Amino acid sequence: MLPALEIIPERRRKLGLTQSQLAELAGVSQSYIAKLEAGNIEPSYVKVKALFEALDRLEQEKQVSAGEIMNRAVVGIQKGTPITDAVDVMRKNGFSQLPVMDGERSVGSINEGTLLDHMLASKKNESQARLVSEIMEEPFPQVGEDAPVSLLTNLLKFYSAVLVQRKGTIVGIVTKADMLGIIA
Repeated sequence: MLPALEIIPERRRKLGLTQSQLAELAGVSQSYIAKLEAGNIEPSYVKVKALFEALDRLEQEKQVSAGEIMNRAVVGIQKGTPITDAVDVMRKNGFSQLPVMDGERSVGSINEGTLLDHMLASKKNESQARLVSEIMEEPFPQVGEDAPVSLLTNLLKFYSAVLVQRKGTIVGIVTKADMLGIIA
């Protein structure tokens, strides 16, 4: 099933295309697109499908990928790190969250909120003795370098960071602050 025809002109304009340019990319005539957008013809399924495929291709080409916006310097902490050391790493680097690693593999995450909750709920001596693995949360999601910004945006609604990987190796991280940087 195809999307509503009414979105064709909007998507075309968003991509900065004229009717002629879209027509050439989709293999239809410019007059066909003009009539379709005006609602003056009964559309052909094959031609409309070609239009949507051309629009989809162009949107994917123009979309920024995770590999283009990721921070390549991933600062993480090992699961056996004392909580006080995790706090120091976050303060030193100005981060509000960190991936928790077991060697090179991501096994959890930790953020300011979790650390604050733990430190407020426990005595000072208890905090110093505990390890990150005892209070860590689930790991950040991982995506490939070619993941589109739209996927990152959706993931960042639920997670504070997304790890970027290449062939199973973590090569970068994207945070909400990184997303704000490309929007601004």
